[in-house]
Amino acid sequence: MLSARDRQDRPPEEGAAAVLQGFAVDKTFFSSLKGILLETELALTFIIFICFTASISAYMAAALLEFIITLAFLFLFATQYYLRFDRLNWPCLDFLRCVSAIIIFLVVSFAAVTSRDGAAIAAFVFGIILVSVFAYDAFKIYRTEMVPRATQGDQQ
Repeated sequence: MLSARDRQDRPPEEGAAAVLQGFAVDKTFFSSLKGILLETELALTFIIFICFTASISAYMAAALLEFIITLAFLFLFATQYYLRFDRLNWPCLDFLRCVSAIIIFLVVSFAAVTSRDGAAIAAFVFGIILVSVFAYDAFKIYRTEMVPRATQGDQQ
């Protein structure tokens, strides 16, 4: 019979245990700058979704869609599952996610503020804050991920 020490020293088994290791959450990601940005975007998008649900339900689909997309990116980055899809350009996808969210939330926020409802005005304020967070995220992605690749391509 194996003791607890022997079980700890053995390498992990293949099969079901190896599959479950693919979804292991990297807890240091949540305290990194990218993790904090994604968490902030997720929280603000959820708040805007609640505000739109309380006031103008026509605009809540945009907030819900962006919430789901941001949640998917947070899951993929936190579990490092995105590394399995090596043919996708993840910095470019993340940059396009941020830019599209900026455009969507600028349009929806300014359209919602015209109703002059209390929850719609709160959604406008949180929308402007969220646009600035997405703009900062897009700027950081561009500076850290996309610019070095362009300069490396020029040197070759």
